[in-house]
Amino acid sequence: MNLPHPVMLFAAGFGTRMKPLTDTRPKPLIKVAGKPLLDHALDLVRAEGAPRTVVNSHYLGAQIAAHLDGQDSATSDEDTILDTGGGLRHALPLLGDQTVFTMNTDAVWAGPNPLRMLADHWNPDLMEALLLCLPKPQAIGHKGQGDFIGDHGPATRGPGLVYGGVQILKTQGLAAIDEQVFSLNRLWDDMIARQKLFILPYTGLWCDVGHPAGIQLAEDMLDQHNGSV
Repeated sequence: MNLPHPVMLFAAGFGTRMKPLTDTRPKPLIKVAGKPLLDHALDLVRAEGAPRTVVNSHYLGAQIAAHLDGQDSATSDEDTILDTGGGLRHALPLLGDQTVFTMNTDAVWAGPNPLRMLADHWNPDLMEALLLCLPKPQAIGHKGQGDFIGDHGPATRGPGLVYGGVQILKTQGLAAIDEQVFSLNRLWDDMIARQKLFILPYTGLWCDVGHPAGIQLAEDMLDQHNGSV
């Protein structure tokens, strides 16, 4: 069964933590296991047959556009960095739906398709957002204390599960935010207050590739995963 909603891939950032590799190329085009990070994300999207895919771009955006030329993805160009919330709102005319999947492009997954997991557990009558999260031992390269707490019910913020950068959410609340540049945290906080944000634990492995050391960590993770199949 194809995904029921379009997918937004975030690819506009400066990649500051990935310097010096991002001095001449955008972070989504940094290669892991011989393939750009953006293509790792696109492979997951295409495997599930999303109705539409939109990739936002800003820093070295011409390289993103050239990479996607002739492929089945639209590009949402940003004149200035809009952050995740502003970027998603800017792309809504291209996405064409009030419910969307969003995915960061600076991580690699090993296990079930994260988009399929979210689609299978999404309950629009109960939820306004469902975020895929990981127990800390499964979040390779992540050094924080976790982002959310929740178990079979509405989630709250706190040290616990690590947000993996993939979610499904309703976008109607974006219209009420006055700022042009803002994070999706603004929308999440409102959902949390109304007990409409939920989290889903991921059953596989995930690696943060937001910094140069993450490349080798991700490649080792993929080697381990592929060797165990």
